[in-house]
Parts: sequence; C-alpha cells; structure tokens
Amino acid sequence: MPAAREALLDAALAALRARPWSGVRMVEVAASAGVSRQTLHNEFGGKDGLARALVRREVEDFLRGAGRLFAECCEGEGGGGGEGAGGGGDGVERCVRLAQWTVERVTDRPLLRALLTGCWGERVPLPRASRGPGPGRLPVDAGPPAPAELLAALRTRLGAVPAARAPAAPGGLPPHAYELAVRLAVSHVLAPADEGVPALVRSALGAVGRPAR
Repeated sequence: MPAAREALLDAALAALRARPWSGVRMVEVAASAGVSRQTLHNEFGGKDGLARALVRREVEDFLRGAGRLFAECCEGEGGGGGEGAGGGGDGVERCVRLAQWTVERVTDRPLLRALLTGCWGERVPLPRASRGPGPGRLPVDAGPPAPAELLAALRTRLGAVPAARAPAAPGGLPPHAYELAVRLAVSHVLAPADEGVPALVRSALGAVGRPAR
C-alpha cells in the first residue's frame, strides 16, 4: 500500500516536528494518516520500524533534493562546459545555493539535522537497528548512516549528474567543493556565522581557489 505508507510517514514526520519522538503515539499517527493501527503495524512492524523508515526516506529526500538543485544550477548556467558554465564564480555560486538550501532544509527538519550532525537525543533518538527481517517484506536495517557516510553518499549523488550538465569544479575549486559547502552549512546550523552562510561559503571557497604563494 504505497499511498498508505507515504501517508503514515508524512503523519509521523509532522508529529515529530511538533513533539519529541517519545511523545509520538502510533494510534495518533495512524488516525492522522487515515488508516488503521493494524495497517501501520503491517507496514512498519511498530514504532522502531517506523523510525527507521522515516530515516531512510529523509536520507533519500535530502540526496534527491540536493541532486535536483545541483542539476538545475548547472542547467541555468548553460550546462555544457563553456565559459558561462565553467567560470570560477559560477562554481562558487552553485556551492552557495547548495549550502543555503541545506541550511533552510535542516532548520525545518529535525530528523535531517540529527542525520547531518550526529546529534541524536531525547527529541530525536537514534533509531535502533533491526535484529532481523520484520513483518512481511520489511528488510534488515543496520540503522541510520553516520554524518560522514551521508556526505559521502551526497558526493556520489552529485557526481552522478550527467557530465554535460555538471562541469567539473572550475576556477581552481577542488572536486569536493560541493561537499565542503554542505559541511560549512552544517557548521553554520550548529554555530551560526554573523555574516550568514552565503558569505561564509564565498569566503572559504575563494580562499581555497586562490593559488598558494
């Protein structure tokens, strides 16, 4: 029941934004999604299974959204690797947009914040790994990725954008410039910079791109 599954995940995420996970009740999630509690159990096997499914979807939504934004930035700059798409400034501005998008998304999504920072707690506890296959088709789940693993997955996802629309990091920027931009965004979320994340990214990547004396 894909529609019921997505409705349950949406309802659980909305509940998590409003209260700590310990205060989220499965009967309320099911009611909010318009399905029975038995349907919730059939889909996820219980609260732990629901938490793991939320994490999987949050990871995929983040990677898909970052990849889509990256491709749109490249398309907007002419894509094919000419001067308009290959200038150092264009590369920095792609990084700025990715960092700003990350900050806005993390601010609005406590689960993504925990995934990127590793700061799990009472409000968003670390989901327990499954010990074996759950009900029906539920697979074994080793738990959420560590922040470094998620950023490695992001690097892979951005690298999968077709080369014609994703020119190599130009103007002296290192190949991992986009991952660096996201790391700066996460740092800004934890300890906000007075100048804001766009200025922070431009300053940092400008320094990285300058040749050493």
